Order: sequence, then structure tokens, then C-alpha cells
Amino acid sequence: MANEQYQTVKDVAGRLKVAEATVRHWIKQGELRAIDIGKGWRIAEADLDRFLQRHETAPRAPGGAVRGAAGQEEVT
Repeated sequence: MANEQYQTVKDVAGRLKVAEATVRHWIKQGELRAIDIGKGWRIAEADLDRFLQRHETAPRAPGGAVRGAAGQEEVT
């Protein structure tokens, strides 16, 4: 964990194209794990990855296709 890269709330918000307030809300609700260091929250890459996996709508099928609502593969 000591060698892990951490991102600020601003960094995560920029990557996900959401407001910083949204990222802080996820942290306060316990949806996104973060560490309070100094002047603000820091999010580990592994924690962001877990958050994103929990919020996937459907897992990717082999070969990069995503299953649609009708169970048909849609190429992404």
C-alpha cells in the first residue's frame, strides 16, 4: 500500500467527468474508499478500480463485447 499511487478528488472528478462534489459525496456515503491526508482526500487507484467495477452495468464478454439488455452482444 505504501507504494500505491494516490489521486486527489479533483483528479478523480476529472477522469470520470463528474463534479468534485460528486466524488466527495461517494466518499462520505462510503461508496468510494479514500484516505484523509492533510488538506484533502486521497484515493488509491485500486480503490477507484473497485468502485468502478461495482458500478458496471454488465460485465464485458470475452473479445471486448458487452451484452445488451436482450442478451445480444454489442461490440464496443
